[in-house]
Amino acid sequence: MTAASSTHLVIADDHPLFRDALRQAVASVVTSAKISEAGSFEDLTALLEREADVDLILLDLSMPGISGFSGLIYLRAQYPAIPVVIVSASDDAATIRRSMDFGASGFIPKRFGVETLRDAIGRVMNGDVWVPADVDLATAADPDMTRLRDRLVTLTPQQVRVLMMLSEGLLNKQIAYELGVSEATIKAHVSAILQKLGVESRTQAVIAASRIAGGQWSQIDAPH
Repeated sequence: MTAASSTHLVIADDHPLFRDALRQAVASVVTSAKISEAGSFEDLTALLEREADVDLILLDLSMPGISGFSGLIYLRAQYPAIPVVIVSASDDAATIRRSMDFGASGFIPKRFGVETLRDAIGRVMNGDVWVPADVDLATAADPDMTRLRDRLVTLTPQQVRVLMMLSEGLLNKQIAYELGVSEATIKAHVSAILQKLGVESRTQAVIAASRIAGGQWSQIDAPH
C-alpha cells in the first residue's frame, strides 16, 4: 500500500526496540508517512493534544499510564475519528474479543511476523477491520461483559481519566491537581461515574476499573 505524505501514524509502546521494529514495518507499508512515537500514555495524549492530524494509532495494551483496556476506552471516547489498532503480546481470544468490543479497528499480536504486520496495517488503512484468522468474533458475547462494556462506553473522556486515577489510589484533591480542575469538579465526575457504572461507592468503581485491567468481567453488583 502506498499512502500520501500527509498520512500520520502514531506508535504507542513503551519498548524502544519494538517501536523501532514497528516503525520499520509501518514505513515499508505506508510509504512517506509521518510516524510519531510515544513511550507512555501521557506522552500519547500530549501528542494528540498538539497534533490533530493523526490517521491511525498503534497501541500496546500494557504501557505506563494505562491498565488493560482503559487507554483504548479513553481514546475511543476522546478521539472517535482516529482508528486504534492494538498491537500486544497479550493475544488470547478473550483479550482480542474485548479489544474489538471496546472499539479497536484491529488487533495484531506481537508474535506475528513483519509480513502479517504489513498486511494488517494495510487493511486497516483501507478501512477494514483486521484480527487473526483463528479468532471468531461471531461467537456469543458473555452477557456480564456486554453489560459492563455498555456502561463503560457511556463515560466521557474526562470521566475515564478520573476512573483511571481512582484505580491508582489517588484522592479527589490529587486528581483535581493532576487534571487542573477544582476538587468540586472531580466530586461531580465521581458521582457521575458511580451512577453510570451502577455502583454505590468509590471502592466498587475501582473494582470495575480493576476488571477492565485484568480482564475479569464478572458482573458488577448494581444497587437494587
